Amino acid sequence: MLVLGVSMLSLARFQFAMTTIFHFFFVPFSIGMALLTAIMETLYVLKRDDDYKKMAQFWGKIFLLSFAVGVVTGLIQEFQFGMNWSDYSRFMGDIFGAPLAIEALLAFFMESVFIGLWMFTWDRFKPGIHVLFIWLVMLGSSVSALWILTANSFMQNPVAYRIANGRAEMASFTGLLKNPQLWVEFPHVVFGAFTTAAFALAGMSAWRLLKNKNRTFYHKSLRVGLWVGLIFAVLTVAVGDLQTQRVVQDQPMKFAATEGIYKDTGDPASWSVVQGFDTKNKKATWSIEVPKMLSLLTYHKTSGSVKGMDTINKELHAKYDGKFGSDMNYYVPPKTLFWSFRIMAGSGAFFVLIAVLGLWFSRAKKNTLQNQRWLLYVLGFSLWLPFIANTCGWLITELGRFPWIVYGLYTVADAVSPSVTAGDLWFSNITYFLIFTLLGGMMIYFSHRTLVAGPDALDANADSVTVDPLSKGAFSHE
Repeated sequence: MLVLGVSMLSLARFQFAMTTIFHFFFVPFSIGMALLTAIMETLYVLKRDDDYKKMAQFWGKIFLLSFAVGVVTGLIQEFQFGMNWSDYSRFMGDIFGAPLAIEALLAFFMESVFIGLWMFTWDRFKPGIHVLFIWLVMLGSSVSALWILTANSFMQNPVAYRIANGRAEMASFTGLLKNPQLWVEFPHVVFGAFTTAAFALAGMSAWRLLKNKNRTFYHKSLRVGLWVGLIFAVLTVAVGDLQTQRVVQDQPMKFAATEGIYKDTGDPASWSVVQGFDTKNKKATWSIEVPKMLSLLTYHKTSGSVKGMDTINKELHAKYDGKFGSDMNYYVPPKTLFWSFRIMAGSGAFFVLIAVLGLWFSRAKKNTLQNQRWLLYVLGFSLWLPFIANTCGWLITELGRFPWIVYGLYTVADAVSPSVTAGDLWFSNITYFLIFTLLGGMMIYFSHRTLVAGPDALDANADSVTVDPLSKGAFSHE
């Protein structure tokens, strides 16, 4: 059914994409900020340097903001699941519901309790005890991600299930946790979250250094961000390579699309750095290639061919036509996946480069960072890049699974709520967009206000420090 030239399925998919992408702006950032705050407070406990305590309290404000916005956007995302994808819930509820329930009752509860303890007990516990609270918050947020990704990994690679009465039922809970997709997806997402917050923090610090404000404070903050960013950017790239190996096995169409391969390659396979597409006729129009590189990336050796989308489409028809019919289209959007993969992977390499440069120019023996204004500008503008890279990663993850919502078991078209109307979808899409715009604007506004106020604002209440985001003047000079 078309409404204003847009199908109901497209409206529902757009809403899922909008809520997921916006929610995922804040989730990795808050997970990573919990780690950075914990590291800063740990440095204070070990070194007894009050700068690190002030850093933990100051950056903790921005962490709390991102956590609050992430909770609100997560609630909206769950609501749209129930409204737009009720048939999916009926089919997958037994499996999808279990990890989500554990996430809410265990991991999120753990986060919430220890965030409260961390916020309000700076003057009530010894530093060595108080720092445990923020580490437990970080642990809770990571465990929360584990349960969410347990559900998502099943959608990518169904395991430990049986079909009964037209529904997927869990055959083994431990089997869900043993899903090989989970143990490459989880570290890739969490390491990416740490990388996101690290370079966002480094970028915010760089802008304040350009303003020549609180140089010692922001210099230390920037170096913490760059060290964490360097370590986890390397780990994210490494685990991303392992995840690619799983995609080659489990979702070959996704992999072929990320590499822009329509026809089977030769042996060895060349890698297209950039490429033009003729999606109508399903062919590449031009490309700049590196010989043997695709074989190396795919098989970790300089030999081996790679199947193209045309071959994989025929194989999928042969496998699934009896169940889903011969009119299924198994091609995924190649241009979106091709460029998203290059932006994501290129961002990882870029993060490693700027982290090394930033740490080199800010080293203790010869700190010349303040004179390298070009690098500070690069770091400053780069604070937005992790969010773009994360979005590209999720576009690959979700669009690359099309037409499945659960790979090989249930299609996106079958999962849409039968009772939802066009008016419902248009109204909720517009409403959610306005809410997200407001929430995003508030997050940017209050984060900027916190940065402008600077760490000196903490000294106004030095005898009774609170990081309560609801207290008067928490994000201002007042």
